[in-house]
Formats: sequence, structure tokens, C-alpha cells
Amino acid sequence: MSTLHAKAARRFNEDRDKTTWHDATFWSVRQKRDDMAFGLPEWEQLRDQASQIKRHTISHLADYLERFSVQLESRGVVVHWAKDAADFNHTVLDILRQHGVTKMVKSKSMLTEECEMNPFLMANGIDVVETDLGERILQLLGQKPSHIVMPAIHLKREEVGRMFEQKGISHEPGNYDPTYLTACAREHLRNQFMEAGAGMTGCNFGVAATGDVVVCTNEGNADMSTSMPKLHLVAMGIEKIVPDYQSLAVFQRLLCRSATGQPTTAYTSHFRQARPGGEMHVILVDNGRSDILADPDHWETLKCIRCGSCMNTCPVYRRSGGYSYTYFIPGPIGINLGMLRDPRRYSDNVSACTLCLSCDNVCPTHVNPGSQVYLWRQRLDGLGRANESKKLMSEGMELLFEHPALYASALSLAPLANLVPDNLTHIRPLNPWGVGHAMPHFARESFHTLWKKGKVK
Repeated sequence: MSTLHAKAARRFNEDRDKTTWHDATFWSVRQKRDDMAFGLPEWEQLRDQASQIKRHTISHLADYLERFSVQLESRGVVVHWAKDAADFNHTVLDILRQHGVTKMVKSKSMLTEECEMNPFLMANGIDVVETDLGERILQLLGQKPSHIVMPAIHLKREEVGRMFEQKGISHEPGNYDPTYLTACAREHLRNQFMEAGAGMTGCNFGVAATGDVVVCTNEGNADMSTSMPKLHLVAMGIEKIVPDYQSLAVFQRLLCRSATGQPTTAYTSHFRQARPGGEMHVILVDNGRSDILADPDHWETLKCIRCGSCMNTCPVYRRSGGYSYTYFIPGPIGINLGMLRDPRRYSDNVSACTLCLSCDNVCPTHVNPGSQVYLWRQRLDGLGRANESKKLMSEGMELLFEHPALYASALSLAPLANLVPDNLTHIRPLNPWGVGHAMPHFARESFHTLWKKGKVK
């Protein structure tokens, strides 16, 4: 019954101290989020409004995207439309080649991870440098993000310090002070900004009424990526569009509070045209989003603003780590996005959910990822991905519950199970559930029997 996620999670849990630290770290972020939410009496109204805005915008996507592109083009910005990841990657490559660019700096963008842009460009002779500190650390380590907001938080400072020493970024062996390591990274990245011929940013929100590309960061690396190179590229998923500034204000109040427990990000940058003497390109990417919109059960996944709050609260993610998931985005929202991408390939992740629905309770736009995971589970059999053992158990339970006499007999015989030694009930291949779980103790008399005897009131 073990899935790929379960096997990877078991390996993650071999280091119990690190697992406990990982769990506590993300729970502390969840607590910060709660503090911020409780500090706003209108928090739930903001969530409802954000959900309504997203529902409206996504269901009128073509109109808002056209308005957005017209606004940008009126100020000299070049707008491109990419159908899929290959189209996006080749569009970026063509722009860079037309300008003779051999090095590009970029701020964090999960869309470029989705399209696997970095390896594509590097294979075609373009050096791509991540400038978000967490992303740069992972790039140097050859790893992918384990969280969409805090991509390298699974690493401890000693691990980062040793890697910096190996790469020649840190010059004081054994100095793992965060302030020192940050200063080393800053000096290292400053040279990359100076040498780059182009800068790329992601996009948190695109404002249709004004053509603003809004990027939220805590490090200012997006500003550096756009103020030093003259060529600015924007990678934007088409679902990032919002109608106007009034709508943007709602999401601004929700995003950072939900993501990191801050009132707002240190930098909220608006780009609506190229810098003087520069050039700006915005690439609007579909890559399956139109297909998601056509799914009657899961189209509201497009409301996600990538705050990561569902991961921070998820007991499975916190105790299994981001790399236990087979899709590049982990946690509750990643389960749903992976299933929308390829349900047969990523179905193993669907079991990585307790259906506690804590993620539904914290999602700022009411995507309700936990409830959507439940819907995916109902479709596994039709996809040919249902677990045969679980199917057999479900059929047995159906038989039991639909036959009262059989059910009553099972209840009367259940106390006999108390006599079976644990070493027989916890045989791992036969009973994986026994790992970490105690055998329940069956009462001599069932609730039904007690009720009939009048012992329960």
C-alpha cells in the first residue's frame, strides 16, 4: 500500500531531529499567520472578497487579459502569448538571442520552475542566475525548491555555510553566522547583476486596468534584476490577472500575512513600462491553465495566489518535507496542481492528506485544496489508480455495514481481537497501518448493546 510519497516520507523521517525541526519551523509560520489574521476584524470578509474577485476574473479571463495587454502595448511593452512550456522557453530564448544576451539574472518565479526554463536556457548557452537568496542556494546545490515561498528553509545554516565555502563564496571556514553568510551572498550576487545582459521577474499580480506587473519580494532582488540590465522579461501565468487597484489592495492585505506572517512584503514593485533606454517584454503563459478552467470540479484552483499557507499548516507536509511529493509544487495545492497536470503520473500524492481540511481553513482565496483532494480520491478508480488493497477493504466494509446481522455478529466477536499479541497484528507487510499505531482495545459490550440495556442516556 506504500505510495512513492510514503516511501520518500519514510526516508525523510529517518533524521528525527531534522523532521521535528522542520515541523516546528512551519508551524511557527502558521502561528504568525494566525496572529496577523486575528489582528484584522475584517479578515474573513477579505477572504470572501478575494475569492469572489478571483472567480469573476477567471471566468472573464479573455476580456481582462486583452485589456491588460492593450495597456502594456500602449506604453511600448512587447507582449507575447505562450501556449505551453515549450512555447514559453523558446520565446525567452529568441528574445535573449536577439539581444546577444549570454547571462540573465532572475528573481523567484514558480512559473519558470513549472516550464523548466533554467535547464533549457543553460543547454542553449545562456547562463541563468537565481537572485532570490533561497533559490540561489538551491541552484548552487543542484536542488529544486521544497516550498513555494521559502524554497530553502529545509536547509540549516551549517549546510549553507559549508556549500558557500566549497564554492568560494564564504572566506571564513566555520563561520556560519546568518548575517555573515548573507553578506557573502550579497557580494557574490552583486557581481552577477553587474554582468547580466537581461533580468527576468515573475509576477504576483497583473492589473488589467493599468497594465501594472506587481512583484512582491523581501530582498529587493526583483528591483535589482530590472534596474541594472536594460532588458526586462516578465514571466506571467494568465491566472495572475486582477481587475484594478481596488482588487489588488485586497490581495496585498492577504498575501504576505498568509505566506510569512508579515503585514506586507519589504518591496512591492510595480512595472508598467521599460526603464529609460531599456526594453520590456511580458510573456503571458497558458500551459494548461485553460484546461483547468474547463474542469467543473477543480477550476477554482486557478484562484491560488501561491502564498504557501496550505503547506505551512499541513501536518503531512510538515512531517514529510517538500521532496516527498512527486510534483514540483508540494503540499495540498501541489497535490491538486499535479493531478490537473497528469492525474495518472502524480496520483501517488493524493494519499498525502489526512483530510483534516486545515488548508481549507487558512487559504486566503477559498481554493479549499483539502476538499479538492477529497474529490480527486473519488476519481482514482476511474483513472485506474485506486489501490487494490484499499478497494478490497472498502468492499468488505460496505458488505458489513449493509447487513445488520453480520454487523452485529462482528461487534460481538470483536473483543476476541484483544487476545491477539501485537507481534501478530503489526506484521509490516500485512498491516502497514500498524507502524506507529497501537491496536485499538475493543469494549466487551458495544454501544448498541449498552443502548438497548438503557445504560447510555
